[in-house]
Amino acid sequence: MGTSVKSSLMADHLSSDHLSTLNAAADAVVDTLANNNHWGPSGTKPGQYSFDLLADKAAISILTDAGLGVLSEETGLQGTTDAVAVLDPVDGSTNASRRFRYFATSICVVQNNELISALVHHHGTGDRYEAVRGNGAKLNGSTIPTTTSRALSDAIIGHNGVPSQRGPWAQSRMFGAAALEMCAVADGRLDGFVNYSLNGLASWDYLGAMLICGECGVEVRDARGEELVTLDFEARRSPVAAPAPLIDELMTLASL
Repeated sequence: MGTSVKSSLMADHLSSDHLSTLNAAADAVVDTLANNNHWGPSGTKPGQYSFDLLADKAAISILTDAGLGVLSEETGLQGTTDAVAVLDPVDGSTNASRRFRYFATSICVVQNNELISALVHHHGTGDRYEAVRGNGAKLNGSTIPTTTSRALSDAIIGHNGVPSQRGPWAQSRMFGAAALEMCAVADGRLDGFVNYSLNGLASWDYLGAMLICGECGVEVRDARGEELVTLDFEARRSPVAAPAPLIDELMTLASL
């Protein structure tokens, strides 16, 4: 067996091992939030809630015990391994604080600047998206088929932030949890996603969904042409997601 084939098989094996760890971390967050009775601010920093920190602690314990480094929205970069789990313990924290059950836990393992494995868990429905690089994506254990493009005039587009003018799509949605909205593009519930927030999104907001999208034939690009895969805590990006050829049309509308 050639060296390149061995390396590929080893990468696939490690990705599967990582996925087991990601599931365990997501399960720990589910259990933590099920027992949580405090949905208010943490008092530590603006926009952070007490349950963010509880969920973060639960997930990080599992991830670091498995030998992964962690880049978390709540606590920054921990560990120095070459495989780093980019973690948003609660994506859609404001929704969660209002008991609007559209929020998620998103985790993506990045190694050698590549997305290796990912999981996005929808706490409102219990739906769980998973992906391993090169092996497709699954929703609740079933393979998600390749997503096909819809004409923009018939499309329903999810977005983060408010565009300056209405786009030429049929309808739009803004739910407040980018990971879930991008996953909805992956499984065809939405036709595309555009970030319109001037502040942009952090890597933990979109990397997990980015791998899931990619494994379903959905392209994810940055509206400003920047590299989306980053472990820079301060970096912010503007992801646009859709299958081709709709992605090209949305890229031209990303600055509306």
